[in-house]
Amino acid sequence: MKTFIAELEEHKAVTECLAECAGIIEVAAEQLIATLQRGGKIFLCGNGGSAADCQHIAAELVVQYQQNRQALAAIALTTDSSILTAHTNDFGFETVYSRQIEALANEKDCLIAISTSGRSPNILRAVDAALEKKMVVIGLTGESVGELSDRVTYSINVPSKVTARIQEAHILIGHWWCGVIEESLSVK
Repeated sequence: MKTFIAELEEHKAVTECLAECAGIIEVAAEQLIATLQRGGKIFLCGNGGSAADCQHIAAELVVQYQQNRQALAAIALTTDSSILTAHTNDFGFETVYSRQIEALANEKDCLIAISTSGRSPNILRAVDAALEKKMVVIGLTGESVGELSDRVTYSINVPSKVTARIQEAHILIGHWWCGVIEESLSVK
């Protein structure tokens, strides 16, 4: 049985390697701040644990992260059960997020697309739909660089092939973004 200490060491090793991604993580934060400053919205999409991360990050932005402040425009495309089930039933799962981008987004907005593999068809379709609208697209993925990295405006590739470690890094990055956004926009 793998010990908790071994798991913790693996987590720490991946987290420490994120320093190599610091530049692109910070540039992406600047884009997120600029999106909100120009009256745009931050959209997020992902599957499974990444869908949960989308909801988590959107909630931190809309409600609050660490400061009591004005609500910030963030929408997790993973949350509307009626849209998700109707679209999947009528059209399939591959376009479940791109359809929402088509309906709700515009060029002032930004999409955070999360896929640990970088190959999720519905995430790639959402990215394509966002790029058609001339949106900034930030991709969060793992080290197995898939198509996602090639399509997005900014790609953050967590240096791991282990899904759990990648997702842990993604939420760390998401939390840091929330803090920086809140600090930069600190409107009460």
